[in-house]
Parts: sequence; C-alpha cells; structure tokens
Amino acid sequence: MRREIVIDAAGAETRVAIVEDGRLVELMHERAEEDRMVGHLYLGRVEAVLPGIQAAFVDIGTEKSAFLHVSDLVEEEDDDNGNGGGRRSRRYPPIQDQIERGQEVLVQVTKEPIGTKGPRVTSQVSLPGRFVVFIPDSSHVGVSRKIEDREERSRLRAVAREALGDRSGGVIVRTVSEELNRKTLEKELAALRKTYSKIERRVQSMKAPALVHREEELTSGIIRDLFSEKIDLLTVNDDGLHHEIRSYLGQVGPELLDRVRKYEGDTPIFDHFGLEEEIRAAFHRRVELKSGGHIVIEHTEALVSIDVNTGRYTGKKDPAKTILRTNIDAAGEIARQLRLRDIGGIIVCDFIDMDDKESREKVQQEMKSYLGRDRARTKVFSISDLGLLELSRQRVRPSLVQMMTEPCTSCDGTGRVLAPETVVRRIDRALRRAKSLGEKRAITMRVHPEVALYLLEQEPEFLRATSRECGMDLDVRDDPLLGHDEYRLLAAPADTDVTARYGMA
Repeated sequence: MRREIVIDAAGAETRVAIVEDGRLVELMHERAEEDRMVGHLYLGRVEAVLPGIQAAFVDIGTEKSAFLHVSDLVEEEDDDNGNGGGRRSRRYPPIQDQIERGQEVLVQVTKEPIGTKGPRVTSQVSLPGRFVVFIPDSSHVGVSRKIEDREERSRLRAVAREALGDRSGGVIVRTVSEELNRKTLEKELAALRKTYSKIERRVQSMKAPALVHREEELTSGIIRDLFSEKIDLLTVNDDGLHHEIRSYLGQVGPELLDRVRKYEGDTPIFDHFGLEEEIRAAFHRRVELKSGGHIVIEHTEALVSIDVNTGRYTGKKDPAKTILRTNIDAAGEIARQLRLRDIGGIIVCDFIDMDDKESREKVQQEMKSYLGRDRARTKVFSISDLGLLELSRQRVRPSLVQMMTEPCTSCDGTGRVLAPETVVRRIDRALRRAKSLGEKRAITMRVHPEVALYLLEQEPEFLRATSRECGMDLDVRDDPLLGHDEYRLLAAPADTDVTARYGMA
C-alpha cells in the first residue's frame, strides 16, 4: 500500500491529508483562531467533587469546566494485550478520598470539548516524543500494540528498561520505534525529562487556572507521530514549513529526507491530488460503493447509524454472493469513512441480512482488518442475527461534520422542515384561534416564498374561504428571510406581530 501525506499551508488554515493508494482516509485542519487542546497541560482548580458519578469538575480557565473521572486520577497500567478493555471494570479508591474542592491539580486534556460537554482531562501526564511517550508518574514500560513481532517487542521493552535505569518514570515505545537503539532512546528520554522538569518549575510559580504547557502544533505533531518508513511521500506547499520539516528530520530521521517534496505547481495542492472533491463528499449522507451499492450515514444524539444497501448492484444469479460482496465492500468503505469524518463513540452498522454464520464472520474480519489501519482505538463486536454490527471508536475531538458545519436555522439540525401544506394548516388553526378570541382586525400573513407559491397554485381559495369564515380581511406576503416552516401574523393598523398570541400550532 502506498501512503502519502499532503500538507496545504498556503491559506488561512493548515490542512493535512493522509492518502492511501490514492484515496483520502484522514483529514486534519488547524485555524489560527482555533486552539487544539488535546495534549495541553493545565494547572486547574477542583470546582466540584461528585461521589455519585465518581468524577470531578475542574476549572482550567476554559469556557466550560473540564471533566475528570476517578479512573484518570490513578496510575493506569495498560496490560499491552491489545484488547483495550476492562478499564472501567476496575475498582478505584473513591474520588472523594483523593481530591477535594478548591485543590489545585495538574491535568492534561485527553478529549476536546464536544457539543455541550467540556474537555476531558487526566492527571496521568504523558509527554510524547518521536520514539517514546514519557509518563513521569508511572513505572510502566509498554510497547505499541501495532508492533506485532514478539521478539522485537521484547527487545524494545528491554531497551526501554535499560534506558530508564533506576530513575522514576515510565515509557511507552511508539510504533515508529522498530529497530530503535538504546542511544537514541536515551537521548530522547533525557529531552523529555528536561521538558517535564521545566513544567514542574513553571507550576510552582503559577496560580490556577493556568495553561502550563502546549502540545505541538498540528503539522509538527503529524511529522513527529506519523512520518516514518511507512510513508512513501510527504508533499507540502509552503517554503517555511518545508524547511522546518527538513530541519527536524535531519536530526531525528535523515533517511527520510528524500521523501519530502516541495510542491511547485500553479494548481492548488489539494486540487492537484484530487482531494477537494473527496472532502466535499465527506459531508454527504450517502456514499457510493464500487460494487454499485451504497451506504447512508446518519448522526444521532446517542450514536451514529450506517445503513448498507445493494442499490443498483443486483449480481448475477446467487443472491447470497451478491449480499456478501456488497457487505464486504461496505465494510472497507465504512472503516474509511470513520477515519475520514473522524466519527467517534458508538457506531451501529446495519448490514444486509446474511443467513450463514461464515458470511457474517467474513464481513466482521474485513471490518477489523480495515480498522487496523486506524490510529484511533476501536472495538468491534460480532454481527447479530439481524445483521447489526456494533463498534466503538475513540473520540478525541468533534467529528469533521461537527467542526465544519452548524445546525440549520430552519430545521434546527433535524434535516427536515414542515411541508408547505402543513404550514398552511398551522396558519388556518392560528386564524381560527384568533376568531375565538374576538380578533376582528385585518391580518397580513408573511410566509416563505415556497408556502406563498403553494397557496397560489394548490389552494387558491384558502384566503377567500378563511376570510369569510373568520370574518377578517386576510392578505398574504412572501418573505424570503423566513424559514421554510416559519410564518408571521401581522395585525393592522401598525403591523403588530401577533404570532405569539395566535400562532401556537
């Protein structure tokens, strides 16, 4: 598989695209006015301790208080077995016995604010380097689960223990560290220790709430975390950033310098690589499959549902093979869309019903295989007899749709508005209510142009009949500033808005 990183830093925002075999699989962006909080360290003050949910709210100086769960207060010894489960089933000392209101705590942001929720934080501070993550308050030595070779894992764990020696702290060896030697590890570990010492000194002179330490900017973090021998090419369109990347790699990975290219074309870089069209498609509900089928992605308050359909693909003779091919095709596309749209939380995929267990297992394994490329933690459950596959994906920040869109002012985010005939029926009820309350003045109805057109073409007798029945002089005016299902009732002589009085449906 060919992997590339494309960086567009020429405009008001920086965008980083990860491309696999010519297809966009991840998109990250950073704007000057926005602050990516994940990884930042804050000196916070505990605002409230809630024993009922074993959590606390911490003031870190942001608009919304940060959420700190009891499991994020104590040292977490990851078992390195790759299942990622069991954390919440452990028993922790009661949170009220560990912290109290008004106490100052050093915390690190692990999840951006999403919707009405504030950021999530942990007191288990970790400092990422290119090869290792240093955990000052831990004694744990771990190796990335994505390094699968057992001998290499054992070697790296031994090298990390030797580098730590008798000094405090723990480390996690990162995926990029395959074939890492002790000298390189010790050098980076010393630099991370030095950074943490500076943080400790800074904390002593600060008063909560305060920002203590910032995580790397988007592009710096991407180069540190992702750019390795597994990336075939990195293309960037900014001279300063190109120089910065080459300078950094000259110190930590000179063998990668020939994979960095400065884009010199006149066409915008994302247009050149055909990425803009894929980005626009990432906001659509419906995604076409190569086989001819399609999937439909729906966001709800509790979860994301994904429906799989055969669409125009009808196969040849065997319905079971047609269904299996569509489902396997969908599994790969769903995994790509989860990464591209950065969808997290609970996801339920409604695959086309498969009668035999073997087919269900094939689709499940296909999904797991594609999700294995995902940097976010995922957990996949078995496909039920109804064809439903449940999975969870780590949520660190708002999804692409949440970050780059806002709720429709007409439909309040539901995606639907009342039909014109329904609006007319509401107006009819409002006018009859006005009659019952003794209203005799002339009324002007202001409606969206589509509703006005509906009245003109579909119910031309509405005004005359309603005027006669209600004993009012009625008029209608179109108003393009109104939403599709909004209306205003204006009473003479001063066009007094009486909608609130009579307009309740």
